[in-house]
Amino acid sequence: MEDETSVRVALRIRPQSAAERIDMCRVCTYVTPGHPQVILGKDKAFTFDHVFDFESKQFMIYEHCLRGLIDGCFDGYNATVLAYGQTGSGKTYTMGTGFDIATPEEEEGIIPRAVTHLFEGIDQRKSDAKQRNEPLPDFKVTVQFMELYNEELMDLFDFDNNRGRKSNAKIHEDANGNIYTLGVTMKPVNSAQDTLNCLQQGALSRTTASTNMNAQSSRSHAIFTIHVKQQRVVKLGGDEEKSSDNINNYEYEMLSAKFNFVDLAGSERLKRTGATGDRAKEGISINCGLLALGNVISALGDTMKKGSHVPYRDSKLTRLLQDSLGGNSRTLMIACVSPSDRDFMETLNTLKYANRARNIKNKVVVNQDKTSKQISSLRLEIQKLTMELMEFKQGKRISGVEDGQVSDVCHENVLLKTENDK
Repeated sequence: MEDETSVRVALRIRPQSAAERIDMCRVCTYVTPGHPQVILGKDKAFTFDHVFDFESKQFMIYEHCLRGLIDGCFDGYNATVLAYGQTGSGKTYTMGTGFDIATPEEEEGIIPRAVTHLFEGIDQRKSDAKQRNEPLPDFKVTVQFMELYNEELMDLFDFDNNRGRKSNAKIHEDANGNIYTLGVTMKPVNSAQDTLNCLQQGALSRTTASTNMNAQSSRSHAIFTIHVKQQRVVKLGGDEEKSSDNINNYEYEMLSAKFNFVDLAGSERLKRTGATGDRAKEGISINCGLLALGNVISALGDTMKKGSHVPYRDSKLTRLLQDSLGGNSRTLMIACVSPSDRDFMETLNTLKYANRARNIKNKVVVNQDKTSKQISSLRLEIQKLTMELMEFKQGKRISGVEDGQVSDVCHENVLLKTENDK
């Protein structure tokens, strides 16, 4: 079953930094109370699905935006969360890709909370199946952690990788249009703690550097991916008197889901960051990737360009996100902005960028094993035919005529019953 859904956009406004307060920067953003709308300056208003002001806590963003996406993974739906914004706007903090064991619980980002929720959901489903005396569902969870640095796809779990050596990671597309990578480590995990250890190890390998705008600026786009495969049972309809533990009453169904957490590097102007040498090259590469992403968003979100070519292949970033933008995924973009007036132009560009993303339509389908899909289709067909056969036996249908035509006898019985009731 195919379902069309729009890309959702949440806006997060970070608090002013101490340096901004010392420099006497004014706040140029105003959130309309009780409405997901932000006003920039005097008259530039933007409406999003969710708006979080300075005082918003990490758990509020997760509960309002992410909880439903994780629950959808158990039903075979892919999901993607993108954090976009200028450098220093709080993307890595919001996502939690810089995870540290010492991070206080209330400051944990989206990824640690999602991982905990995922494994709690797995335990809950196994417990529920045990209470119902049904076969337990089987889950296999694997994780990948990549960074896109200067248009090179690097495996953050490959700790021996030398940055001077060319990466062997490749991006491919299968027959169904799903994007996958080769040459990137897939680590199996059995608990939330295992997954968070992998996240922490990968985060230590990520490329960061200091600029005038951010003491620890991300110099690459990071993609943390969780793959969930589950084998669960579907209870077949039938006689209620049958024993509930009879294995013949169940049918196995295979589902898979992929959850991408994308922490994009911040858009930046070289004049403001003061970057030179390698830092300047990194900034140019980052801006090129974000420009390609903006072109894809424009091509998908602009109704005037509907049906035109979508330039996914212009950048490895857009190629990796091909099934997240306009493909098979429930996608959420978190736009992170600064409230200070000195960042007015960067904030305006981010808001425009995020506003265009809201127009993108994704076609979401359940990722079901081919055999399971065929069995489900045949089961529905059998139910339909059984219903039709029952209607023929009751005289509601006539053989040899168009499907759905009701017999004259049935019509007459209805009329006589109505008269009799009167």
